[in-house]
Amino acid sequence: MLSSTVGNKALNPLRVASTRLQATRLLIEGSPAKVSTFSTMGLPGDKPRHAQAPWREQLSSHLDRTQVYEFTIATIGYDSKGRPVPRVRTCGCRGFFPELELHPSGQKDMDEQVEDGGNPPVYESDLLTFTTDIRMEKLHQLDASGNAVEAVFWLKDLMIQWRIKGTALSIGNPSVDSKEQEHRKALGDWLRPKEGAGDIQKWTWEKAVTKYFANHSPVMRGSFKSPPPGQPRSKIPDNPELQLGQKVTDLHDPIARENFRVVAIVPEEAEYLDLSNADDVRRWKWDFQAAGSEGNSTGRWNESELWP
Repeated sequence: MLSSTVGNKALNPLRVASTRLQATRLLIEGSPAKVSTFSTMGLPGDKPRHAQAPWREQLSSHLDRTQVYEFTIATIGYDSKGRPVPRVRTCGCRGFFPELELHPSGQKDMDEQVEDGGNPPVYESDLLTFTTDIRMEKLHQLDASGNAVEAVFWLKDLMIQWRIKGTALSIGNPSVDSKEQEHRKALGDWLRPKEGAGDIQKWTWEKAVTKYFANHSPVMRGSFKSPPPGQPRSKIPDNPELQLGQKVTDLHDPIARENFRVVAIVPEEAEYLDLSNADDVRRWKWDFQAAGSEGNSTGRWNESELWP
């Protein structure tokens, strides 16, 4: 059995925040106003559906020991003949949802523009996150493949590799359509209340996503108002507000938030390969067994050690 002796830590402060708050936006002297909103749509309960994954603390401790926060995300695309093809890209890891540690300027924006400065820190999960632009191909590939995804960390300094396989669900649609509601419910099942951390009733999905958007720099927020990614540069957007190099300070900018999404990976399988000792390479694997079978009420992880 792989034992973890490292305390339960949030990932290092490299995160981002998002989702357009569903409320009337007031402008005071041309600057963004603080928005008050509350949404019970898909609000998690006060009892966890899933216990903490046995691999979470180990992965978190490894990420805390390295300066590399990127991971490789693989999805399934389809070519012009309808054949499945692998699609791979590097994304910034944004930690476990919704445990995002904001940099000071991001928190300042939250304090000024969001009720209570954001959500109370009442939930944790095993859901690794990244952010994306809805206009990019990865979300369309996820939609077409049943949201199948695999994420890989190669931590060269530690000589350790992690692979997380599962389904990737996006949230942040300002219109809160049926897919948004479905994804919120599915992700909510994985949120675990933290004992004594605050008032759960003050937590909203809108604040959670906005926090991811806030953690981007103004220039990165502005990238969600750039011309459509992947389109020919010779094609000028019809909307004159879509331009490169914009700086967005308004956390509720309607165009940027329309395109911004947080993606959370619901894990089904985790694998840890330790190459730090060439004379004794070790490999572990965990498979998730969903609730509802053999008296399993919360779902459980089955661990096995493998030959490398």
